[in-house]
Amino acid sequence: MLVIALALGTATQATANSRDQAQRLHNRLAGVPADAATLDSMAALIDGNQAAQAAEMAMDDPAFYNVTLKLFATPWTNEEQDVFAPLNDYTATVIGAIRDDVDFRRILSDDLLYVGNGSSGAPAPSASSNAHYQALEDNHANLKSVLVARSQVSTYGTPAEAVSGVLTTRAAARAFFYAGTNRAMIRFTLINHLCRDLEQVKDTTRPSDRIRQDVSRSPGGDSRIFRNSCIGCHSGMDPLAQAFAYYDWQGDQDGNGGRMVYNTGVDADTGTRVQGKYLINSTNFPAGYITLDNHWDNYWRTGPNANLGWDSSLPGSGDSAADLGRELSHSDAFASCQAQKVFRAVCLRKPADSADSNELTQMTSHFRNDNYRMKTLFADAAVYCMGD
Repeated sequence: MLVIALALGTATQATANSRDQAQRLHNRLAGVPADAATLDSMAALIDGNQAAQAAEMAMDDPAFYNVTLKLFATPWTNEEQDVFAPLNDYTATVIGAIRDDVDFRRILSDDLLYVGNGSSGAPAPSASSNAHYQALEDNHANLKSVLVARSQVSTYGTPAEAVSGVLTTRAAARAFFYAGTNRAMIRFTLINHLCRDLEQVKDTTRPSDRIRQDVSRSPGGDSRIFRNSCIGCHSGMDPLAQAFAYYDWQGDQDGNGGRMVYNTGVDADTGTRVQGKYLINSTNFPAGYITLDNHWDNYWRTGPNANLGWDSSLPGSGDSAADLGRELSHSDAFASCQAQKVFRAVCLRKPADSADSNELTQMTSHFRNDNYRMKTLFADAAVYCMGD
């Protein structure tokens, strides 16, 4: 019995050696086993107190791009948050931006688009088809090698004033500009990039002057429901959704056709550049706000949502989707959200205790100080969760 107890005691005190840690680093980051030579090199770096460099080595594996990052970004591209949705221009642009160490804030505002190069064998990228990206996936293209940076203006013919990073990719428009009232683009951008759903930013103390006509002020004949519930989301969301007043999706949502449209002329229903969808159900409350242009204001800069950490150097209002993208991506919530998402993706769990919370704070600080480089977050999370 003593021998068994000693044996069990030894087992419970066993620790992972550097090669075990290297294997875990590689598995978590690339999703595939490393070869012996790579493991040896990574283990040597860990022994030399250079675990972050070992993590960077693991991210050199093409599987980090084709598997880990593809699964990481794909749920952001559809309302169902389906991780297995086909490769598309939104996901590819996120992958390319991470590979190239682009300041990640730029993905919500800049003229960014990543496509396969000429050697990929895919058809030309098109604003009205996902065939280019589907071919990359079907052909198992090495995304680390084939993705090249291009422009939405030159590739899709999108007007320069309309471009707003991944928010104006074909995939995002198909998911969030289809039908509806374009509020979905606000909601899912908050979910995907600030880690907040509408219930978490609900604030009934904001003015209701920009809430559109389609929101009843007495739902079910009870005005208290509006004052105590509806206003909490719409008072902040509607002034922000005005940034997307000129956008729509043309065509079916299903299938391979359809494209984003950006109104540069006069809409027959509104008499302005604003899309007709902004007048949907206008008889619900005719005295409600009528959208006349794409000028947006962030009512959440004051009140409880000031704790999202808005950038005081920005005006808190603007006249384009790109201006709104900068407002959101320059917030503290954006930076901390990226750290939270990476932690869950690499550690395969949610933060659970004070040690995890402290790690997230350090990851966020390191991310910001390293020019918002996403691979820094992946390396930090992988080292933290590689085991002792």
